[in-house]
Amino acid sequence: MREKAKVMDADAIRRALVRMAHEVLERNKSAQQMAIVGVETRGAPLARRLAATIEQIEGVRVPVGVLDARPYRDDRADRAHAERPAALPFEVADRTIVLVDDVLFTGRTVRAALDGLIALGRPFTIQLAVLVDRGHRELPIRPDYVGKNLPTSSREHVAVRLAEIDGVDEVVIEEPA
Repeated sequence: MREKAKVMDADAIRRALVRMAHEVLERNKSAQQMAIVGVETRGAPLARRLAATIEQIEGVRVPVGVLDARPYRDDRADRAHAERPAALPFEVADRTIVLVDDVLFTGRTVRAALDGLIALGRPFTIQLAVLVDRGHRELPIRPDYVGKNLPTSSREHVAVRLAEIDGVDEVVIEEPA
């Protein structure tokens, strides 16, 4: 793959997360019964950043957990080898869960993550926050909070790079060489 365009830099990612945090608080009125769950891999640092931003705004520490959705995928051969998560560091039942992922594409990862969350308990509600929504859905899944809508062709790849994992914050569109 070769880089076609950089669509977000570190500042744009930070601004998107601040806006999303305000939208989460506005919709939910309070962060008291909320928890944030990041989908492995890059949803996890985004979830921690979103929680930290909410804490700065609201003064309430929101618990954060990480969920590996691979064991719940219905379209991957490696799901049989992955262990199902035992628990999150908080009870899921009766909470507002904000599920965070980096890129929303077909919707299959989100569907798997929903199955994983529901296997742990019955949340009051689940809301979806994604840094990038690139369209091309195969399932009827729509995010509640979006950092950036990014129409792409199906042959393009959206790469989210985060400092915690990749050493840099950026979102780029890549295409086959």
